[in-house]
Amino acid sequence: MSTKIHPSAVIVAGATLGEGVRIGPFCSVGEHVVLGDNSELISHVAVAGHTRMGCRNRVFPFASIGHEPQDLKYHGEPSEVIIGDDNTIRESVTINPGTEGGGMLTRIGDANLLMAYVHIAHDCLLGNRIVMANCATLAGHVTVDDDAIIGGMSAIHQFLRIGTMSMVGGMSGIVKDIPPYSLTAGGYRPGLAGLNLVGLKRHGLSRDSIRLLKEVYRTLLQNKGDLQQRVAQAREQVGDDAHALHLIDFIATAKRGVTVHRRDHGNSE
Repeated sequence: MSTKIHPSAVIVAGATLGEGVRIGPFCSVGEHVVLGDNSELISHVAVAGHTRMGCRNRVFPFASIGHEPQDLKYHGEPSEVIIGDDNTIRESVTINPGTEGGGMLTRIGDANLLMAYVHIAHDCLLGNRIVMANCATLAGHVTVDDDAIIGGMSAIHQFLRIGTMSMVGGMSGIVKDIPPYSLTAGGYRPGLAGLNLVGLKRHGLSRDSIRLLKEVYRTLLQNKGDLQQRVAQAREQVGDDAHALHLIDFIATAKRGVTVHRRDHGNSE
């Protein structure tokens, strides 16, 4: 498939376009931008800065990618946005590059769905197959692991981690790390409501792994007492199960604290 560029689009000299790229009306592409094969900017998309996008990405109208971050400490350093393959970036999404104070990079992996009005701030690191619903917002320096789902109109505080296969309910204000495999009840007082059992089954986790995750969840996120003692107890419970060990390590290494189980919300397990 040959590259197609609408006459109204502005492609600055120096931009690199792969095979089969399609650029629709009134798009702008900056001089340091790289667009991979068979990617599409539908219309009114602005891609700037040192932005590299992989193959087969679709970007919908009024998205803004790679423009300078909303950080008063940014002073024009040539930081980057790197985006993988097969992502869907919907209307009015904003993705900011990194900063000198955060590694100079905002990275988004493969096969993610960023719905309308999502904001990815500077120095965020996203994995693969993540879904962020409409108006979900990441502050700076947030890490989101593979297969996480973030509900609409949720706001994630800077420097937090959102664990793999977790689901954050809509309209949540998240101020501590979200453990992997967990379900967060959204709303005015967000808190964990058990494991994301539907998601775990969809991803093919065995019954034994889910059983061990339940044990770790109870030990570390519902029981009281010294955390290090509970971590040691949890390690004894799970043997060499990779998923359970990942949950333990995530909680044990949390630097900003971990969102805990809501006592007033029925356990979804």
